[in-house]
Amino acid sequence: MSKNESAIHTVRLYLFHFQSKMASNITSSDIIIMEFKDLGFNDWFKERLLESPQPEFSLARVTAVNKNNFLIRNEDAEIPAEITGKITYGAKTNLDLPTIGDWVKVEYFNENTFAIIHNILPRKSLLKRKVAGKEIEYQPIASNIDVAFTVQSVDFDFNLRRLERYLIMINESDIKPVILLSKSDLISQENLEKEITEIESINPDCEIISFSNKTGEGLENIQKILKPGKTYCLLGSSGVGKTTLINRLIGKNVFTTNAVREKDGKGRHVTARRQLIILEQGGLIIDTPGMRELGNIGVSTGIKETFTDIFQLAQNCRFNNCTHTEEPGCSVTVAVKNGELSEKRYQNYLKVRKESEFFEMSYLERRKKDKAFGKMCREVKNHYKRKL
Repeated sequence: MSKNESAIHTVRLYLFHFQSKMASNITSSDIIIMEFKDLGFNDWFKERLLESPQPEFSLARVTAVNKNNFLIRNEDAEIPAEITGKITYGAKTNLDLPTIGDWVKVEYFNENTFAIIHNILPRKSLLKRKVAGKEIEYQPIASNIDVAFTVQSVDFDFNLRRLERYLIMINESDIKPVILLSKSDLISQENLEKEITEIESINPDCEIISFSNKTGEGLENIQKILKPGKTYCLLGSSGVGKTTLINRLIGKNVFTTNAVREKDGKGRHVTARRQLIILEQGGLIIDTPGMRELGNIGVSTGIKETFTDIFQLAQNCRFNNCTHTEEPGCSVTVAVKNGELSEKRYQNYLKVRKESEFFEMSYLERRKKDKAFGKMCREVKNHYKRKL
């Protein structure tokens, strides 16, 4: 059986529970046997693999992304890898580079202790945002995600407007969102139910689970969602309890955590990189560093699916191209005046729509300039070749 055939068929994998270098207490008892499908390789990816088999390369999944290299999971272990110069210099954007969760085709060296990534299989889904700062560029967060957990603590961190931004990013990627409310032991049941009602008012169809890492309440409801062969992602600000939740799901304190600042509840960055973690009870979960800035580029679909109430109101606007700002006969602005639509939700809708459109225009303009510059460089190069 060739390497490619073994990738297509179910094979036996000997996998460690914990991928992080911080996990220093791994022993032989931590080794479990899994099938390749339990790493998320399903019929969808099998079809893409068959479209471009490349039998000279082997299949693996990216489990961590560092500054200049990657970690991949193959049939036997997790090993370091780098990308080819073709991928490095041929990448037009960050989205053309491997990210955590990708299935990749690799070539092994040094008795299978090092790998070179040659190709990335098509992605079923891709979580991405605008990079932090002034630069207008995409930052891939994770790929091939089935369910995205957005974690907000019910005390300092609870923020409906920020939650809407996460939902836009998740809905744009066609990923199922689940909202997790952490630290439920810090507020009364009455206040907790009030916050849940507020979330349901903006997203009635989204599953909401409250839990406490301290008391363990609600953790069983999260565990029920986790299924073998499915990939999950944890999103949220620093200090909301994402890493502690993973420790609770694993059953031991493998990953380092820090307390939040008492004066404002702000979290400290502990998770320094995104990493894919294999859970013993089944499923794979990706922990991500906290996000303090969440900008989106060209997310019209995500906005539409997140603000469904506004788009339903817009169907009754007088003009088809209504911007829902100053036009007469606008059903959206009327709903705001009548109290039918929250003023804060309406303003956030306008803000994220404007940001998305501005970032998209800036991004496309930059790509246009880069393309023109590349064309000029090729013309100059060909000119000097002809002279020689």
